[in-house]
Amino acid sequence: MAAYRFFDNDSVEWQAILEPHWQQTEQRMAAESVVLCLQDTTELDFNGQQAKGLGPLSYEAQRGMYLHPTYAVTTTREPLGILDVWMWAREPKDEHGKRGGPKESLRWIEGYERLADLAPRLASTRLVYVADREADMMPLMACAQQLGTPVDWLVRATHNRCLPNSEKLWPHTTEGAALGEIEFTLAARPGSKARIVRQHLWARRVELKAGKGKTVAATCVVAREYGAPAGTKAIEWRLLTNRMATTAADVAELIDWYRARWEIEMLFNVFKAGCKIEQLQLGAIERIERALALYLVVAWRIAYLMRMGRTCPDLDAGLFFDPDEIQACWRRPNIDPPGMRTFSWTGLHR
Repeated sequence: MAAYRFFDNDSVEWQAILEPHWQQTEQRMAAESVVLCLQDTTELDFNGQQAKGLGPLSYEAQRGMYLHPTYAVTTTREPLGILDVWMWAREPKDEHGKRGGPKESLRWIEGYERLADLAPRLASTRLVYVADREADMMPLMACAQQLGTPVDWLVRATHNRCLPNSEKLWPHTTEGAALGEIEFTLAARPGSKARIVRQHLWARRVELKAGKGKTVAATCVVAREYGAPAGTKAIEWRLLTNRMATTAADVAELIDWYRARWEIEMLFNVFKAGCKIEQLQLGAIERIERALALYLVVAWRIAYLMRMGRTCPDLDAGLFFDPDEIQACWRRPNIDPPGMRTFSWTGLHR
C-alpha cells in the first residue's frame, strides 16, 4: 500500500526518482575507458486496464505505452546503469489515418544529443552509442557529424544506400577478399539452441549522401556467416559506424560491441518477466511512469547481479547482500546457508 501511495504522489516527478541513479551511473562510467551506451525501445502492454493516458501500441486496439532507455554497459557487458529514458503513449490515429504528437524517431537523435552533453564530463571515457536497425537514420549520423562526433556511434544498417558514385553500399563493401574471420558462440534463444558461428569480415570507408551537396563519412562493416548448419538461416550483420576499421581486429571489436546490444534485451526481459511491470494496477500514466522509473533501477540491479553470477560464480555473496538478504535467498527452509555463500547457491547466475 505504501508503494501505491508513493506512485499516487503528484508532487514526485519520475525524473527525480531516477536522478540519484543517473549520478551513480555516471560515476561508474568514469572508471571505464570505453562504455557502450545501448538504446532500444520496448512496448508495455496494459491492455484491459483502465489507466488514463495510455495509447495504442503495434495494433491500434491495444492499450499501453513505450519505453526507450539508454543502458550503459562495459565492453565485457557488465551493466553500469540507466543513463536516460524516454516514456510516451501514442495518440490515436485521426480520421485520415495520421497520428499526432512528436515524431517518434526523434528519440534516437535526442538520445545521442544527451550523450554528447555527457561526454565532456567523462573526458577519460570513450562513449559508444549502439543501436539496432531503427537508428539507421541519416539525420542521426548528420547530427553526430555536426556536433564533432563527441560520442562514437555504431548502428545496424537497414538501408542499402546508393553511394555518390551510384554504387550500392553493401555490394561495394564486400568487393574483394575478406579482411579476416571471427568465431563465437551464439547463445541459446527461444526456439534455437546455442551454436558456433563463423563469419567472414569486410569493412569499407564510404561517403554517405546526407542531402544536397552534403555527405557523412562512415565505415560500413559486413559480417557474413559461412558453414551455417543445414536448415539454419546464416547470420549476416551489416553495421555503420563513424569509427575507422582497417584491420580484422578493428572489425572484430566492432562486432563484439554490437553483440553486447543483447544486454538491453536482457534488461527488458528482467523488467517485464521478473519485475512483472505490465501487471501493475495503477490508474493513470503519471503513476505508471513513477513506477517504471523505480523498477528500472531494480531491473538494472538484478541484471547486474545475474551478470556477476555468471561471470564470477564463486564470489562471496556477502559482497553484495546483507546477512538477512542472504538468508532469504537460501531456498531450503529451516536450514542455515552453507559457509561458502556464493552466487552458485543464490540462483542469481540463472
